[in-house]
Amino acid sequence: SWKSDVDCCTTWNNVECDPTTNRIISLTIVPYNQLSGQIPPQVGDLPYLETLVIRKQPNVTGPIQPSIVKLKHLKELRLGWNNLTGSVPDFFSQLKNLTLIELNYNNLTGSIPSSLSQLPNLASLHLDHNKLTGKIPSSLGQFVGVIPDLDLSHNQLTGKIPTSLGNMDFRSIDLSRNMVEGDASFLFGLKKMTQIIDLSRNMLEFDLSKAEFSQSLISLNLNHNRLTGSIPEELTEVKLQFFNVSYNRLCG
Repeated sequence: SWKSDVDCCTTWNNVECDPTTNRIISLTIVPYNQLSGQIPPQVGDLPYLETLVIRKQPNVTGPIQPSIVKLKHLKELRLGWNNLTGSVPDFFSQLKNLTLIELNYNNLTGSIPSSLSQLPNLASLHLDHNKLTGKIPSSLGQFVGVIPDLDLSHNQLTGKIPTSLGNMDFRSIDLSRNMVEGDASFLFGLKKMTQIIDLSRNMLEFDLSKAEFSQSLISLNLNHNRLTGSIPEELTEVKLQFFNVSYNRLCG
């Protein structure tokens, strides 16, 4: 349907325009489109774009296009399930309207930019299922405004979880299947509103019996770590729908 002699706003599939300005505000490339190659730099020439979706295109390769930095109105960036390489760009911090960053299921490498915490409207950050390395930035415990759902699972992150993350009241946090170590009990707390915590398959070591859990928790997955102590009796008062502490060093 993408023909140059017709109106892109009324005729082109996968394109949505603002009814008043007739400028493109949404570009959505979904699985059945079957595209290949790199994301072209011309995507940065859509200055009113609010939604950019290029998902489930296994033949889309190369880095995250630097020209995306020009999309100052961008709210949703969904580039998951492709074959993208390179790093997570530091320039995302300049796109202050972003509410969703979805880069999962790619082959991204390098470290997580500490500047992501400068996004005041970010509600969801999905960097899972990549090949990211290094430590989790302590700045991810310094979000101002909206606190995003955080998914950094299935990477190669190392070191200790920054204690600053304990200052955040994440609705959902998933750090599973990395190589992080040490304490994580500061992510729990009686006054937290966190609903989902998945820290499974790491090298975490702390005394579970000393942790405090809020009533809001519905899913807790801590399997395949090095937890010690016993299961706190207080957990029986939490209305958990999912609970897994298998493959640890618990007793009692």
